[in-house]
Amino acid sequence: MFTQSFHQQHYAAGEEIVRYQDHTNSVFVILKGIIRVHYYSLSGDEVILCDLPAGEMFGELTAIDGLSRSATAIAKTDSLLASIPDKVFWELIHTYPPFCKAILKRLTGQVRRLTERIFDFSTLAVRNRIHTELWRLAKERMVSQNTAIISPAPTHAELACFVSTHREAVSRELASLAKINLIEQRGRDLHILDVAKLAKLVQEVRGFLAQI
Repeated sequence: MFTQSFHQQHYAAGEEIVRYQDHTNSVFVILKGIIRVHYYSLSGDEVILCDLPAGEMFGELTAIDGLSRSATAIAKTDSLLASIPDKVFWELIHTYPPFCKAILKRLTGQVRRLTERIFDFSTLAVRNRIHTELWRLAKERMVSQNTAIISPAPTHAELACFVSTHREAVSRELASLAKINLIEQRGRDLHILDVAKLAKLVQEVRGFLAQI
């Protein structure tokens, strides 16, 4: 019954799906591709919130509270999405406890990630924020116990948008990490050669700040 209410649609890379502050209310499930969620500051700088892969969803906040969209979502790659009307989304929550539990866990995870990000932005220097973002990406792309391959790696400009800085700062810090053999750029791939060392750089700074 519910699947008949789902509508599938293809989006080309770069195509906008929802816009910040618009009043659409569907929830989207990513069947194929990668979706970028971002917004622009008053100064015009892009702030990237996250890149969502296939299997993720977005748009549930507006479906829940009825307010306008909190960010813009675009297709980073050619993508296939299933849209769920807000009324159907609510029926699923009320009808299927496992679905409801999954949504609650997802929202809780978002709050925890945003809380951590606010802490990082408020307390960490730019170089430490770059280390933190690289570590986050590395943990999702481990290829051995202590190495990871970020493929394709974000551009220096994209990484700057993730950590709220400028491209030049990212380029300088990546060059510094390459000099100590912690990372290596190979074509479009960024190899993290010592994930444990990268994690230590992040955790030492966080631990020090927590004691202040």
